[in-house]
Amino acid sequence: MTGNTPAFDSASFDSAILRETLGCFPTGVVVAATRGDNNAPVGLTINSFTSVSLDPPLILWSIALSAPSLSAFREHPAFTINILSKEQQSLCMQFAKPSDNKFKGVDWRPGYQEAPIISDALAVLQCKTYRRYEGGDHEIFVGEVIKMDFTDKKPLVFHRGQFVELADEKI
Repeated sequence: MTGNTPAFDSASFDSAILRETLGCFPTGVVVAATRGDNNAPVGLTINSFTSVSLDPPLILWSIALSAPSLSAFREHPAFTINILSKEQQSLCMQFAKPSDNKFKGVDWRPGYQEAPIISDALAVLQCKTYRRYEGGDHEIFVGEVIKMDFTDKKPLVFHRGQFVELADEKI
């Protein structure tokens, strides 16, 4: 390993060091959304999102077992993955904070199985829940993509605890 950071093994690190190490990987920012009690829209900011398979078209993401919205995602058969554009940083923060109504003031429309689609997102994947798995202190959701669309906007990117911009240089 290079630099001034010591190497850690599982006996010598805690969750703070693991979080700092994982923060070295830049991620896009996503709002996962579904319907909850009384058909109310429910959502949260996540960065634990990735593709799984092209055939069938599968994606995955995870949610903390302590998340208030976990039961809504478990009970509703569908969800959306709203990949945020760099102009949607305030939405990221709104969905990251505890609130009884995270959709207050948010422009959205119903998608597949009424799951919320956030307007002006960089991309949206409408999914039906394919599988759920235990994953430590999280539950892993695998979704089958039913519908999708995307734009050419720039993504909202998170790295080492802050928002960053991608370079325009092409490789």
